[in-house]
Amino acid sequence: MPILDKTKKLKKQLGAFDVFAIATGAMFSSGLFLLPGIAAGETGPSVFLAYLVSGLLVLPTMLSKAELATAFPRAGGTYYIIDRTLGPLMGSIGGFGSWFSLVFKSAFALIGMGAYISIFFEVPITPVAVILTIAFGALNIFGAKETTKVQNILVLTLISIMAFYLVQGFSYLFSMDILDIHRKQFTPFFANGAQGFFGTVGMVFVSYAGLTKVVSVAEEVEDPDRNIPRGMFLSIITAITVYVAGVYLMTAVLEPEAFRQDLTPVATAGEIFLTWLPGDTGLILIVIAAISAFASTGNAGIMSASRFPLAMARDKLLHPKLSEIGKFDTPMVSIVATTGMMVFLLLVFNVEEVAKLASAFKLLLFGLLNLAVIVMRESQIKEYDPGYTSPFYPWIQMIGMVTSGLLIFEMGLVSILFTVAVTILSVAWYYYYAYGKIDRQGAIFHVHERLGQYKDRGLEHEMRRIMQEKGLREEDPYELVISKAAVLDVKDPAITYKDIVKHACRNLATKVDVDEDKLFQAFDKMSDFGAISLGKGAALNHTRLDIEAKPELFIVRIKHGLSVESRYFKNQKKSELHAIFFLVSSEKYSTQHLRFLAHIAEMIDQDHFLQHWIDAKDEGALREMLLRDERFITLTIDSANKTKDMIGKKIHEIELPGESLIAILRREGNINIPHGNTVIQEGDKLSIIGEVEDIERIREMKEN
Repeated sequence: MPILDKTKKLKKQLGAFDVFAIATGAMFSSGLFLLPGIAAGETGPSVFLAYLVSGLLVLPTMLSKAELATAFPRAGGTYYIIDRTLGPLMGSIGGFGSWFSLVFKSAFALIGMGAYISIFFEVPITPVAVILTIAFGALNIFGAKETTKVQNILVLTLISIMAFYLVQGFSYLFSMDILDIHRKQFTPFFANGAQGFFGTVGMVFVSYAGLTKVVSVAEEVEDPDRNIPRGMFLSIITAITVYVAGVYLMTAVLEPEAFRQDLTPVATAGEIFLTWLPGDTGLILIVIAAISAFASTGNAGIMSASRFPLAMARDKLLHPKLSEIGKFDTPMVSIVATTGMMVFLLLVFNVEEVAKLASAFKLLLFGLLNLAVIVMRESQIKEYDPGYTSPFYPWIQMIGMVTSGLLIFEMGLVSILFTVAVTILSVAWYYYYAYGKIDRQGAIFHVHERLGQYKDRGLEHEMRRIMQEKGLREEDPYELVISKAAVLDVKDPAITYKDIVKHACRNLATKVDVDEDKLFQAFDKMSDFGAISLGKGAALNHTRLDIEAKPELFIVRIKHGLSVESRYFKNQKKSELHAIFFLVSSEKYSTQHLRFLAHIAEMIDQDHFLQHWIDAKDEGALREMLLRDERFITLTIDSANKTKDMIGKKIHEIELPGESLIAILRREGNINIPHGNTVIQEGDKLSIIGEVEDIERIREMKEN
């Protein structure tokens, strides 16, 4: 059957900068504008080094989550990943914990925003925070792109002001005696020894926790294989730079005792080296930066947190109403529920204290995400196809788990008890509401299967759907494989399916240098000659061999249709086929093999494919139907346009942009596979494949 998923997906409309803005905005709030002074009270001048160490310690989790997000670009990020790797029980814990943690932090950020607004306007902080929550909630309902436009403005404002702040601050420092400053301001460096320093590392570590928040909107990211890692890497570099440089600057210019008691150290330090600005301009800029930081955290928090109930409802862990997508292509009910919870917390609880309690749970989730990479790698699921792979596996993941475990104990007993309480409530909800409704176990069972136990086949099918949605990668030689593929256009009404398999094996065996009988047996072993029915009169037969060979394809078109017995198909009744595809690849490139299968399935699933396939004039037209429009062009050689320069030249003499390739040549109605010495004539039609930008340049040759 074709790979279908009837769940309505969120629209893909976020780019790399949107990913950067969401991740960056989620990190800058209290960690920069409130926490440095408190942290300095724990470790003294070494506080800036604590921020650096914390930033480095978050890297293993960032690398792990970048890999997982490109393999599972689905709404719900952390929840979805933990659910599909460790099973729905752990997924319930991860989902509820992620949602509560994010809601608490976002509500706290909007309290901070209200506090900074009150510097210039005498307004009650909590009511202002409630109004801001409702406003950002409404903005999120009207579209992810609209939300990220505001997010981009907020983050650009924040980064621009902080860049100006740092340049001015260091200019001030360089105008003074640096050695004298270090003697006075940075001695003793570790005020409370190693214990105080590492305790501070644990305290400020959560300042970077927002980095991975962006993964919850992975479903809405265009080209997630590229944009998610790029956005996250750029974000962590920006965050570490601003945090470390900013806190160093505060430590250098503020009197140590005053710094340790200062809850607005950014503003206080700015008053020292921004005095050349007229009036209160320096203070106003810092307040604008702070408001932008808190607003971006709150806005990104609502956007990200609302995807957790959406994903959990899709998986039957919550009421299905929460999975509904509104007319603006956003999860409206889930956004309303998230916004409502934030308003409730703001009105009923001391949000600052509750937000601190959630820190230990975030660290637990970090540990589970590192474990998830190990589970997925060791499961050996062929469909696990991340666009980015974490380096130094499994040492990076082990460091991430150990770091999370050690830092949890730095959070204090109350925070740990909060984590235990959320875990117990999540387990209770799972058994009360969801147990018995769902039939999935997670990739952890594939690890068990290697020990002779149960395997979750449903996860493999789900990951195939993800591969189909993600499509081919840039490095996949799909067009080349299509252009080289032999085509059997069946005219004999007496031909059988087994005859067609023999034709395919005869052709492919020569190309991959394998004995014909061995290939025949391989197809037999793979599916008892059966092809995977794709519906709409098409089928795929494929195999992977332990050989060194590039992928090869054999294409079959049966205009009159071929009636195939049900024994050739798994769970299928008798079928009439018009298109059959035979694909053989090396085991070495198993995930690429699956991407090819998924892409062919997607092409076949397009409207009117079968009729166009039957009506195609020749094998060249059949190949063209399978090629991607943006990577393929047909060029007619004409003395009236720029192609006239090709007339009379041999193909090897023609210089095409990049690595473009002339795959097919039509001349006087005949199809030819061109060679280097083939001479181009006027009227020839060349089918050319290449990279997107190269095809665009070739397209210009059609102009007069």
